[in-house]
Amino acid sequence: MTIDELKKNLSDSRSRVEHLHGFLDIERKMSEKTAIEAEMSAPDFWDNREKAQEKMSKLSLCKKIVDSFESLSHETDEFCALAELVIEASDETSLPEAEKAWTKLSADLANFELISFLSGKFDGNNAYFSIHAGAGGTESCDWASILLRMYRRWFENKGFETEVIDTQPGDEAGIKGITMLVKGSFAYGYLRAERGVHRLVRISPFDSNARRHTSFAAVEVFPELDDDIEIEIDEKDLKVDTYRASGAGGQHVNRTDSAIRITHLPTGSVVSCQMERSQHKNRATAMKMLKAKLYELEEEKRKKEADRIKGQQSEIAWGSQIRSYVLHPYQLVKDTRTDVETGNTAAVLDGEIDIFVEAWLKSRKN
Repeated sequence: MTIDELKKNLSDSRSRVEHLHGFLDIERKMSEKTAIEAEMSAPDFWDNREKAQEKMSKLSLCKKIVDSFESLSHETDEFCALAELVIEASDETSLPEAEKAWTKLSADLANFELISFLSGKFDGNNAYFSIHAGAGGTESCDWASILLRMYRRWFENKGFETEVIDTQPGDEAGIKGITMLVKGSFAYGYLRAERGVHRLVRISPFDSNARRHTSFAAVEVFPELDDDIEIEIDEKDLKVDTYRASGAGGQHVNRTDSAIRITHLPTGSVVSCQMERSQHKNRATAMKMLKAKLYELEEEKRKKEADRIKGQQSEIAWGSQIRSYVLHPYQLVKDTRTDVETGNTAAVLDGEIDIFVEAWLKSRKN
């Protein structure tokens, strides 16, 4: 980096922060945050539960955006102060330090700019994230485990924490399915981009004749809801099964039927939990997941109905192919919704999927 480049980056950082301040209407969000916090102290705040819940969701999103912006603004001020000192003294020996600060700030600015596309009702929430192997036996189970590794690398890069709720190992290799709670700011907002069917084309490592196989795995995502959001569920509509939790063997095998699987008969929605040794705790977690899933289904139904009335084509929902990963006869990963593609399949399967997530978020905003 040269002094002239540092001057340009100094100007760029200030203009981008000013743009974000105006684009995200930070002042209004700060006012909303203060106003909602004041409303919460009123004795009749929870008299209208539905309205109160909407206020709480809005408060949570405002706080996350405002707090993130204030942190970014502080980082920008520090970079600008350093840059001004280097420029004023024409001190080229300090350019490496300034360049390092700019590299971090530039990445943080880009990440925060992406947050401007995360304006959905629950985008700021944690997310329940599931991978299900498709038809195809061992091939699909192996593909599901490859996807799991890819997402875990991506979660790690994002600073997200994960908590496995339920897992079903494959009969010979891989996994039949896994559900986890992904914790972090805007986890649901980001992960919505990954909901759908993922297709793999490769030479099968399980085929002695080295033939090309196509495998499918599906990703399902729904938001973690606050405990105060009430979803009415009739116990008569539930089919509850208990089973012995799967494990690696030895002392870790669960010797009681503590795992829970709940099926909501009217919708066919199924949730499972085996993370706790207590059947009661597993049931509580499963019910929380079911409520979130039913809420998401209802929101999708409302959106599709609104789009139908408007004469618009609805978003392709869970169960449709969103991305192809071709490893043979050529190397290519292509997102069918945005047409974004890359030949660096190794990097993608190692967790570098931001190009697809960002493109989808931007396309939704547009």
